[in-house]
Amino acid sequence: MSESKALPNALDLSPAEWTEALAELGQPAYRARQIFHALHVQGVRAWAAVSTLPRWLREWLAARYRLEAPAIAERAVSADGTVKYLLTLHDGQAIETVHIPDQGRVTVCVSSQAGCALGCVFCATGRLGLLRNLSAGEIVEQVYLARGTDPAPNVVFMGMGEPLANYPAVVRAIRLLLAREGLGLSPRRITLSTSGLPDRIRRLADEGLGIRLAVSLHAADDAKRTALMPINARYPLAEVLAAARYYAQRSGRRVSFEYVMLDGINDTPADALRLAGILPRGQSHVNLIPYNPTEAGFRSSPPERIRRFAALLRERGVPCSVRRNRGQDVQAACGQLAGQRTAGAATEPGAALLAGVR
Repeated sequence: MSESKALPNALDLSPAEWTEALAELGQPAYRARQIFHALHVQGVRAWAAVSTLPRWLREWLAARYRLEAPAIAERAVSADGTVKYLLTLHDGQAIETVHIPDQGRVTVCVSSQAGCALGCVFCATGRLGLLRNLSAGEIVEQVYLARGTDPAPNVVFMGMGEPLANYPAVVRAIRLLLAREGLGLSPRRITLSTSGLPDRIRRLADEGLGIRLAVSLHAADDAKRTALMPINARYPLAEVLAAARYYAQRSGRRVSFEYVMLDGINDTPADALRLAGILPRGQSHVNLIPYNPTEAGFRSSPPERIRRFAALLRERGVPCSVRRNRGQDVQAACGQLAGQRTAGAATEPGAALLAGVR
């Protein structure tokens, strides 16, 4: 890695940190605001182009902070307008980011890690293993690159990686996106999706960020959920649901529970009734997700079965919606992101993995 690549990422710094760094040079606070605005609003990616700063300060910054955009290795456009970006970071790692347009609004789906250590059997990213955590700057850069002309996009932490396994960088990234000196996003525009790390869900609740939380359940009993999501062996459903209740109480926001619909695996009426029975009343919303094909060998539940599942939840007072597939033709849909596919990775039929737990 070159010396410039080893420098700190300028996008990692908060407004307060810029103020502190420049105060040591005797520079006024407005200089820090100029820098943060240039990087996080104007999208300047070369110190020489920050024209509001004196030349000597630009040279000082260039010697101490890395400032560069990731390379766009691939840009795939879906028939529905969804755009998937394959980005190459400064050290060669690859991540994927998705731009999702919908009725004049834009949602950006960001990755928080290159790869993922959790190994959910239906997820393409999980087949990679964890390659490394992203920095806060690498996370927010995805928003700036993929938001297009939308000044206030929705941001969902639903890309590659488990956000709460990269807790410090993810929380820092959220604070950067909320900062009034930058995009100044409303907390309602940010959703963090987690596989369920109870201690960190509680910690996130205590941060007071006010963002939306989505918890990936995908099963309503521990045996089946552990088969689908190995992390459940460490953090079983009861602990995850208790943490979700705590988040809802602390934040005043209901929690969304994501449930991918797998044909013959977790989509029976009994599964629906069990799910309705364990969710916190008045604090929950279920988002049913038709499965998007990967190499894992699962199939999506038929549409009629998904409708019946949703109806059973609603009959028991659980608000429920069915997610519309977006970007499936460019492998940009939920569960399909895998920036660096492992050559020759073994493919195991999904149904075989779950034999004996139905």
